[in-house]
Parts: sequence; C-alpha cells; structure tokens
Amino acid sequence: MAVPTLTIAVLTKNEAHRIEACLASAAFAEQVLVVDSGSTDNTVALSRQAGAEVFEYPDWQGFAVQRNRLIAHAKCDYIFFLDADELITPAFQKELQAIVQSNAQAVWQIQWRMVAYGHELTYYISRSKVERLFRRDMLKEYVGAVHEQAILHNENPANPVPRKVISAKLLHHSRETVRGSLEKLTQYVMLGASKRAQAGKRGGVVRGLASGLSMFVRLYVFRLGFLCGGAGFLYCLFVALEAFFRYAALHYDKDHLTNNVGRA
Repeated sequence: MAVPTLTIAVLTKNEAHRIEACLASAAFAEQVLVVDSGSTDNTVALSRQAGAEVFEYPDWQGFAVQRNRLIAHAKCDYIFFLDADELITPAFQKELQAIVQSNAQAVWQIQWRMVAYGHELTYYISRSKVERLFRRDMLKEYVGAVHEQAILHNENPANPVPRKVISAKLLHHSRETVRGSLEKLTQYVMLGASKRAQAGKRGGVVRGLASGLSMFVRLYVFRLGFLCGGAGFLYCLFVALEAFFRYAALHYDKDHLTNNVGRA
C-alpha cells in the first residue's frame, strides 16, 4: 500500500515579511502549495525560492474561492491549510505526519499559541478551534465569502464525519504591530459587519458597546490576557474594538455592506 501524502496549502497577499518562515516550517510536506491574491511585494518570488508551487489569482472573489483554488491544485491524499502568519512547530509536525500516515478518515481542527506584538501570550487561553486538515477525497469545496466553511462530499447530518483536535498547537503571529492592527481593523470590522448584514442582524452603538465590553472582559479577565503584559492588553483591546465597530458599521454603513467580502 502506498504511503499517504500531504499537501500544505497557503493563501498569501503581501506576506513577504513572514512567508519564508512559514514555508520553511511546512517544507516536510510532499507538496507545498501557494495561491497568491495579487501581492505587490516579493511574496511570490520568495515563495518560489522556498520551493512552493505558486499560482497567482489576483481576481479576488472571497476566501472561499481562493481556498477552492488551493483544493484544485492539490495533488496529495491529505490537505492541510496553513496561514502565512502561522508556523508549524516540531511537535505539530510530528503529530500531523502521524495522522497522515494513519490514513484515517476524519476532519482535524487546530488550536493556536498566540504571538502578539513580538511576545508570545504564554498565559492567554486560546479556545478557537478551526478545521484545517482533510482527506482530499472527502473535501468538496468551501462556501461563504466571510468566515468560509468547508463542505464535505456526501456528509450525512445523522452520521457526520468525526471531528478531532490536533493536540499540538500552531504558533500564530496574530498581530505584529499597532500600525498593522489599526490598518486591519477596518477589514475585520467590515467583514464581520457584512456577515451580520447577510444574516439579517441589527447594529447600533449600544449593541456595539455591549459586544465590545463583554469581549474585552472575556479575553482580558477570563482568558487571562491580563497576565500577558502590555501585549496581552493590546491584543484584547483590538479584538474588543472590532466587536464594537462591527455593530456600529452594521447600523451606520448598512447600505454598503451587502457585497462587502473584503480582501485577503
């Protein structure tokens, strides 16, 4: 029986400052694949120099479309989606390779070790779980312009495919600078507001204040952001600001949200 193989698939746009480290951490895979969304820096050249197969699609139509392009170019038995601001640690690599070699049929979720403003948030409790590893023959497509969702072939809701969690964590460089966080604040806010607009939700300042305050308390207090110094405070604050402005934009920019799918 042939040994199962692994594609690691990365979406990029203007990631020259991080892409070399990201792809170096993925170099153990049989195929390293990059779909670029129109970088104006040297992301594409650096990706090719790192040995990745690179395909350029600057005609941005949303994250789901770009992920589907990664699926179309993938050649291996398993496909793992890695973001350009993430690094695969040795422990994660070992567990990932063991899963692939087992040839199991499931969907695997990942968790993060968060890095913000040059400091690992050692005490911060990250509870996010994101589906990232699939058998390629089970993965049909991604749908949704905002917070895209994976659709599997012939999944029966009464007997769903097992979801498992990879115990080792990815190193996630979530926010690197205050300036970068401010620049991305608009993107994240409008993406979130668009999602809520499509779901028929209502916005407003009061709703935003309630959402932002509860988010800050949850992250800074209950998830121990306060133990992570200034970097922890900034991280929790920016996430809370996104929560506030999503609902403000949902009310005051509602006529401009329907087709807002953001940029990579």
